[in-house]
Amino acid sequence: MLITAFGLWVAQAIVPGVEIHGVGTLFAAALLLGMANAVVRPIVVLLTLPITVLSLGLFLLVVNAAMLALVAALLEGFVLHGFFSALVGSLVVSVTSWIAAWYVGPTGRVEVLVRHDVY
Repeated sequence: MLITAFGLWVAQAIVPGVEIHGVGTLFAAALLLGMANAVVRPIVVLLTLPITVLSLGLFLLVVNAAMLALVAALLEGFVLHGFFSALVGSLVVSVTSWIAAWYVGPTGRVEVLVRHDVY
């Protein structure tokens, strides 16, 4: 949830049209986005599978934007101004989550790899 909240914070900082008012709204949006991705997104992906196959997977970007728009519709302090903002915002959240996941191991803790060269 912290990683998603960080991604949402980055998205509202760099994407015009993404507005999150307050820290509480930020964490509520991260929680709702996680729940939407766990419950609603698999159903939507299954229902839109033919379009996704025809678009070679690019329609999944629209599905991600729709999940972000769903969260914005449910929260009063989270505003998206149009489809472009939802699309770019979902891309920013995905990329920041992906980068942050590099540093978090399977146990949920930050892992530091130390390399000892033997001469």
